[in-house]
Amino acid sequence: MPDLRRTLSARAHSKREINRVGKETAMKKFLLAVAAIVVGSASVQAADLAAHYTKAPVMAPAYSWTGFYVGGNVGGQWGSADPTTTTLFPVAAYFADSSVTAIGTVGAQRVNSSSVTGGFTAGFNWQVNQAVLGLEGDINYFGFKGSATGSALYPCCAPTAFTVSSSVSADWLATIRGRIGFLATPSWLLYATGGAAIAEVKGNFAFTDTFAAATESGTIRDTRVGWTAGLGGEYAVGGGWSLNAEYLYVDLGRSSVTSNNLFVGVALPAQTFTHSIDLKSNIVRVGVNYKFGGPVVARY
Repeated sequence: MPDLRRTLSARAHSKREINRVGKETAMKKFLLAVAAIVVGSASVQAADLAAHYTKAPVMAPAYSWTGFYVGGNVGGQWGSADPTTTTLFPVAAYFADSSVTAIGTVGAQRVNSSSVTGGFTAGFNWQVNQAVLGLEGDINYFGFKGSATGSALYPCCAPTAFTVSSSVSADWLATIRGRIGFLATPSWLLYATGGAAIAEVKGNFAFTDTFAAATESGTIRDTRVGWTAGLGGEYAVGGGWSLNAEYLYVDLGRSSVTSNNLFVGVALPAQTFTHSIDLKSNIVRVGVNYKFGGPVVARY
């Protein structure tokens, strides 16, 4: 009997040991499964984070204003010329002193003109940080044209009278100007400009009277070099193209000519007449330019 009890006790102990080992094995498998799930979840989260990673954005193209450009423009001009006609006090025994004064008064005339303008532009810019320096030239149809006429009685000799007529024109205008500006934004340039203005100024003058059917005439053909100054703005639209608008004030100065062709049935060459023109104009225009070389792209 004692041997039987020991055998049964050993078998029970062995069964409990097997159950204990089985439980430990199951626990280990459970822990391994949990660890696998945790590790897998962490890997998924890491992969998800990697999928949402983005590079720093590439900087947008930065326009460079440096370079040679050409373009065209169209706009309008309005201005005036102040033609004058005067003569000397009597040297040929024809005019009384009062007549000379009256001729000078009537001969001080004004011619106003307005017209469409348009032409071509070329230039070069240098950009230094936010400053832009440049040199620009253009040639345009100017279209300045006008005339004036005035008459009066001779103070000494009414009812006889005299008439002074004048006409002024300038078909073309060219400018050579410096430009200095600053960039309000990389694409917006604001600038001031100034330099030389060149145009052929033409004038025709005539004097007649009813006292002795006197006639006199004068002609001006003068390529004037004056000055111009103004303000403008230009916007770079990309691909080397830009749009601009500007205002220019033009002063071509005074042109003069003398004549000694007074004719009163006989020539009186000693009687000198002086004719002059003082032409000024305002110009507003818009244009489009193309700069060779295109934009510079900055990448970081």
